[in-house]
Order: sequence, then structure tokens, then C-alpha cells
Amino acid sequence: MFPGKIAETAPDRPAIIMSGSGATLTFGQLDAGANRLSHVLAGLGLKPGDHVAICLENHPRFFEVVWGCHYAGIVYTCCSSRLTTDELSYIINDCGAKVFITSKYKADQAEEVVALTPALTSRYMLDGTTEHYDSYEATVAAQPATPLAERFEGTDMLYSSGTTGRPKGVAFVYKPEPLGTPPGLLMLAQFVFGFNESTRYLSPAPLYHAAPLRFNMAAHRLGGTTVVMEHFDAEEYLAAIPKYQISHTQVVPTMFVRMLKLPETTRNKYDVSTLKTVIHAAAPCPVEVKRKMIEWWGPVIHEYYAGTEGNGFVYCNSEQWLAHPGTVGQAISGILHILDEDGNELPAGETGTVFFESPAVFEYHNDPEKTKSSRDPKGRGWSTLGDIGYLDADKFLYLTDRKAFMIISGGVNIYPQESENVLINHPKVVDIAVFGVPNEEFGEEVKAVVQPVTMPATPEEAAALGKELIAYCRQHLADIKCPRSVDFRADLPRHPTGKLYKRLLKDEYWANAGRSI
Repeated sequence: MFPGKIAETAPDRPAIIMSGSGATLTFGQLDAGANRLSHVLAGLGLKPGDHVAICLENHPRFFEVVWGCHYAGIVYTCCSSRLTTDELSYIINDCGAKVFITSKYKADQAEEVVALTPALTSRYMLDGTTEHYDSYEATVAAQPATPLAERFEGTDMLYSSGTTGRPKGVAFVYKPEPLGTPPGLLMLAQFVFGFNESTRYLSPAPLYHAAPLRFNMAAHRLGGTTVVMEHFDAEEYLAAIPKYQISHTQVVPTMFVRMLKLPETTRNKYDVSTLKTVIHAAAPCPVEVKRKMIEWWGPVIHEYYAGTEGNGFVYCNSEQWLAHPGTVGQAISGILHILDEDGNELPAGETGTVFFESPAVFEYHNDPEKTKSSRDPKGRGWSTLGDIGYLDADKFLYLTDRKAFMIISGGVNIYPQESENVLINHPKVVDIAVFGVPNEEFGEEVKAVVQPVTMPATPEEAAALGKELIAYCRQHLADIKCPRSVDFRADLPRHPTGKLYKRLLKDEYWANAGRSI
């Protein structure tokens, strides 16, 4: 299924509603707009398997753009609207995009990337134009709303950070399949989470993330309506549930925390009884936070552990979680293995790297070393997302660590190597370690521990230098990737070989908070 099939029998059914403004796109409008864009792309000479880059806020026509690419068999890369110019241009170039689509909201940055992305053949902007961008609206309006003569399934190629600190695309072997061929996620959406044509799915997160992108599209394939929040706000989210009679939604634990911190009178104002399925993932959820949410909303909360890589899927419902507090669930796609550093399988209760045995094949675009490092060292074809955990006797998975010290803050993956690579170039820095430390609202926040050229003599000097380093980092990286605070030490714990014992630093901060990770 796809929006055009729904439009054949229910053209006036809302496909997308913007929660704040109420702006609505029916299935008929969504399909017509997507068809028009597919004609634009085909007219530019793009073929199935070619790449388009998209950088949009949560825009009313976001899914018109994505489905238009999809109808044309395009591999589309949705980029974060919070990236720096350097980060955005790198992704556009690395994915091999021929076309770039953005909005007036990103106008300044859109002009900045022009000189840095010479391989682009066409650039389009919604809601207005700048010197180097054509009007998206005028361009698609000139095309017919009828389907292309031959249509193939497109696919996304989304980016996560690589070992070098540069983002890396998670790529799959592209095979042109007829439009309407169901993706694997559709089965999960239908039979695990209960999506159908009556679904009203509330989407509070940025749409360029894998889960919001894919679950919204799954809802559209089945004829459900998606309600998209322009920006997350805890009370506005609660208000949207009765207003739009929401049946399904997906959140990250930070959103749970923010809702729980609202005054009880505020929380009790909103009727959440229409909720049938609340999905959460992307970050560890504190046990007490999840327990309180189940007490408040009932046993409608579902959790999964998976990655953009699509190599497996771990799941638990509320009843399973209450029986195994802290678990992320059991594998329902792929077979879980816990391996030691040599690739030997570990028994229940012992901690090691989490691997999936799965027929899914992926690689990290233009990064064979990262691809190789994700594979089973004994060559059995199993793959890992780099997480550490253990299985209990019932094969429920518990995550205990992040192999590469990845930080998950508010559901966003942050790789500290990126900010380390920037800050080590500052003239006042001798050595640096960046890692995650506890944050009650976001789960973790970014901390930098710096060995400076000259130790600050007073707390005031330390505070000033910390602010200077944070500002320097923000000149080069997206704000969320940069430290929120900086501490100073005369030296950092390094082995004579040069290896940084970051674990020692991280354990100290977590122990001081009365927690461990």
C-alpha cells in the first residue's frame, strides 16, 4: 500500500494534520503532490536508486516531498535541521545527492551550502526562494498530478556518526521493487503495534529521525492519519491527545520526564483514554519513570530496541516489562547473541556486546572499516549496533553500556569523538575527554574534561575558559553535540601507549551521582 491507493477510495480522509496550526493534507492532496514531485525528479533525469537530500523542519509538506521521492524510486536522505553548514554540506556530498530540497526557514544556511555542494544539479525551496534556489511550489505545480508510467519503491538512507566523527550513511543494497511492496516495518506496525486505517498517530519528534519518518509513512500506507507536532511541548502534547482522538504515538523517555514534571492539575486536565499504543525507544528509560507512566496511562506502553541499520528488533509490552523491569524486551526479528571480545557466546547474565543474527544486510556508506567493525569477529555474518548488555534466563535483553561511549541525550545519539576532534584544536587545550554524565531530564548530557595549557587560578577563570571552549565548539558543530559544561584537570588518565582511560573518568561522574551505567 501507499497513499495513492488510499486516495482511490478515501481522497478526503486527512493524511497529515499539523497539531499546532491545524493545517491538513488529505490523502488525495498528498498523493497528487507526491506525483507532481516524482514527475519533476524524473524530468531532471533521476532514475531509481539516485539520491536526493532533504533538509526541512516539521513542515506541512514534509511527507509530500518524501513520498514524491519514494514514488520515483529515489534514495532520500533526510538531514537534521540543526546541523551546521559544514555537517550538512558533508552529508549532501557524501550521499551523492543530485537534488536538494529545503525551506525558507533554512534560507541562510541553504545559501551557505551552495558553494560547498558543487555536484548538486538542482535546488528547491519551499515557502519562498533565494538566489540559488527555485520555488518548490511553482516547480511542482507545473507538473501533472497523475502517476509516473512506471513506479518503484524508494528508500531512505539516514546518517549516524562514524568512527572518524563524521556522520555515516546506513546504506542497504537498493533493489527496484514495484511501488506498494510492503517494507518489513509495515508488518511490525500492523501486527505488533496495531496500526490500521483508523489509526490517529501523534508524532512529536523531528521527522528527519528514522522512527518518526518510518512510522508516519507506515501509518500512511495503511490509511491512518498522522498528527505532527511542529515542536514538542509537554502540555501541548497532552492537549493534542483528546483534541485529535489519538490512538497511537511514539515518544522518547525525555518526553515522559517532561510530562511527569508538569503539575498534577495540568496532567489531570487531559483525557488520554483514547490511547491504545504508546511506543518508546531511542534511549534508556529510568525504571521509575516508566513505572509512573504505566500507572498513569495504563498498560498501553510498548518499548523496542532497534537501529537504523534494521538488523533486528527487540520488543516488550507493559506486562512483560513489569515482570522484567529495566528490560528492552525479547527479539522478535533476528536472534540475539551476547559475545565477548573474541566473539565467543556468553551465557545468560553475563555482559558483552549485543549481536543480531539476521538476514538483513547493511553497510556504512563510504566507510568499510566501520562496516567491518560492526560484524561478528568469527565471521558468522552477525552484526552489532555497538551496544553492551546481557540476556536473562528468559532471553529478555538488558542494555548496560554504549560500546563507543555514545551519549544518548533526549533520544538523540551523540558521538563524543566529534567534539573532541574540534576542541583539541583550541590553542588553550592540551588534552580532552568528552563523555556523557547524568541528567535527570535528558538521561545524559555532554561533559568535557580538559587538560588546559594553563590551569585556571580561580573559579571565575575556570568558568570563563569553559564558556570560551563551549562557544568554540558551537562554531563548528550542532549545539546538541557540544559540552554543556567543562571541568579542568592537570592531566587525564592515559596509558603510556596513548590510550585514554575514559571509562575511569566517566565512572567517577556517574558514581558521584549515585548511579552507574
